[in-house]
Amino acid sequence: MKQQIIVNDLGRIPYRDAWDLQEKLLKENTDAKAAARAEGEGTVPQTRHHLLFCEHPPVYTLGKSGHPENLLVSDEELAAKGIQYVQTNRGGDITFHGADQIVGYPIIDLERFYTDIGRYLRNLEEVIIRTIGDYGLTGERSSGETGVWLEPGVPGRARKICAMGVRCSRWVTMHGFALNVNTDLSYFNNIIPCGIQDKSVTSMQKETGRTLPVEEVRARIVHHFAGIFGAEMVEGALFAAENGR
Repeated sequence: MKQQIIVNDLGRIPYRDAWDLQEKLLKENTDAKAAARAEGEGTVPQTRHHLLFCEHPPVYTLGKSGHPENLLVSDEELAAKGIQYVQTNRGGDITFHGADQIVGYPIIDLERFYTDIGRYLRNLEEVIIRTIGDYGLTGERSSGETGVWLEPGVPGRARKICAMGVRCSRWVTMHGFALNVNTDLSYFNNIIPCGIQDKSVTSMQKETGRTLPVEEVRARIVHHFAGIFGAEMVEGALFAAENGR
């Protein structure tokens, strides 16, 4: 029987609000797993899988193992530009979130799929690789660098189109991926993206030469997520009221 993943589009939401919601859903799932363990062997935890989509106002986020020096502007400059800076508990280094970027946060109980974080990350990458492939772009992996790249093996040409960073607690995931669709890439000039100095950042718009419909790209992600994870994707309206939509 296929696992069900509830899909919700949160719209434009501050980064910290989305983070709080992820933590809430993660705790609901870890509490459900603890309750099942207390019931005894053979009890199936009543966990729920989620895939949250959103867009954030301009914000730089730093992973727990990231290097603050990869932010190249001062607090005063950030304030003047209207950009937030948040230190997070995800993996990875520094990245940017903003308009016309698809941010996806899967809250998945991996014990109901497989218990392998590496496989999970490769599957997230594959979802994005197939999605951008629908638009004629050849996404690839770069050895030792999580995310999706174009021409990662070509010196001077390697560029990242999708950043990834996750956290996992008791095999429940949070955080996720950020795909640059029509994103203003000038924001990346203020950071060393993902802490990698010799590779650049790109967007689907830049690579295809046209502005792409974000909702259409998001639908392609959902389609490929279902295929890669062998799941049934269920549209939800669980958080619409909470976020004023």
